[in-house]
Amino acid sequence: MNQPSQFTSNKPKKSAVISLEKGKLPPQAIELEQAVLGAMMIDKKGVDDVIDILSPETFYKKEHQHIYNSIYGLFKDSQPIDLLTVSDRLIKDGNLQVAGGDAYLINLTQKVSSSAHIEFHARIVLQKFIQRKLITISNDIIQEAYDETTDVFDLLDSAEAKLFEVSQGSLKRSSENAEGLVAQALKKIEEIAKQEGMSGIPSGFSKLDDLTSGWQSSDLVILAARPGMGKTAFVMSMAKNMAIDFNIPVAIFSLEMSSIQLITRMISSETGISSGKLKKGDLADHEWQQLNVKVKKLSDAPIFIDDTPSLSIFDLRAKARRLASQHGVRIVIIDYLQLMTAGSSKGGGNREQEISMISRNLKALAKELEIPVIALSQLSRAVETRGGSKRPMLSDLRESGAIEQDADIVSFIFRPEYYGNTEWDDDDHSPCEGQAELIIAKHRNGGLENIRMKFTGHLALFSDLEDNSFDNVYTSKMNSGLDTNALPSAQDVFGNDDNDDNGGVPF
Repeated sequence: MNQPSQFTSNKPKKSAVISLEKGKLPPQAIELEQAVLGAMMIDKKGVDDVIDILSPETFYKKEHQHIYNSIYGLFKDSQPIDLLTVSDRLIKDGNLQVAGGDAYLINLTQKVSSSAHIEFHARIVLQKFIQRKLITISNDIIQEAYDETTDVFDLLDSAEAKLFEVSQGSLKRSSENAEGLVAQALKKIEEIAKQEGMSGIPSGFSKLDDLTSGWQSSDLVILAARPGMGKTAFVMSMAKNMAIDFNIPVAIFSLEMSSIQLITRMISSETGISSGKLKKGDLADHEWQQLNVKVKKLSDAPIFIDDTPSLSIFDLRAKARRLASQHGVRIVIIDYLQLMTAGSSKGGGNREQEISMISRNLKALAKELEIPVIALSQLSRAVETRGGSKRPMLSDLRESGAIEQDADIVSFIFRPEYYGNTEWDDDDHSPCEGQAELIIAKHRNGGLENIRMKFTGHLALFSDLEDNSFDNVYTSKMNSGLDTNALPSAQDVFGNDDNDDNGGVPF
């Protein structure tokens, strides 16, 4: 008996039925897009609630992009927003028919009765846009990852940068017109005028802050000096000022010293106890009391230290992004530039080209995160071999002229005392003992100046020249409730230069 063949059956198998419902569509929320646009046209409050959340490209439907763009244009021009004005704006832009015509606009306003939940709806629309953006970025990454000519480190940095842009809600735009930029600049100037103090991040050094008005967003600041001049001591004093006095989150990437060494320096400068004593743990009773009281401020300070050795520029950018996103870090300090690596597998580049690439990436990082980036740099040995004044110059920057080109501010630290001099080389020949000079040699948006400061070596501490550090230590101990009779003398706090046991600590 012949059995019926499954191949001759005209009845389709259930598994062979194709359903479009199983296909994939880009994430979207069309009905919510319609609700948001309708609410914006019937209630001005709805516009105010979501105008900073959405942008034209946030919408999935092209018709909705044109409608929102017209609403945004009316808002920017301080014009009324309703069904008639939006229709008129679309006509003027030549987009009314592309946007669905008047009938579609009327339909949008009929879908909602108020703007009560417009912000909630707008955030769902934004989430769908982010999902679509992530899909696009992922597809690009997959395609580039399969390309054997792609540098893996460049791809890694590019991928993380794109994801960071999405997470910050600051997706790149191709360009901005002068009108919008002028409005932003005027708004910023008005905000600065209303502020008491400076526009940037204060360093805690009065003359420096007067010159720069604080470290400015997106600036790359280079601080260069020969070994032993006090580069690390300067930025650590500054980081302590920012974090403790102004509660500004600071990220420090130390490629030379360990995080424990750096925080010990901060403890020394904050407590007035020399690093030598802290290393030995040889403290008197009043110094233990002093240490326990003053270290509390430092432990509560928003300071983040990463001491990864031979850190690549790509790793640094990734870590800086995370610190800015997770902890609100507002300034990045790198100690020091020449110890960084390019982190790229591309061969053929010499060290000068690597430093140029690192310098460019540091400037790009400052612009991307909109925060100041301060990088320490070594100077060439030409300073030591030069006859006469050892005062550094821009030409002394080591390994790359690109550092000078990329930086917004180039500064040097100079201590004549280091070379055995007892006087400054000025007209007055004033004493230079315990002093340093911060030389602002390049300032893209301001003036140049040589700023003299006080340098207390065994505390690794920089301070204003007019500042009486011992009086400050004494006053702070009184305010903290310590027994002033148990306070150390000036010699105990600042030590005796002839018997300083901390000479081996590099600055």
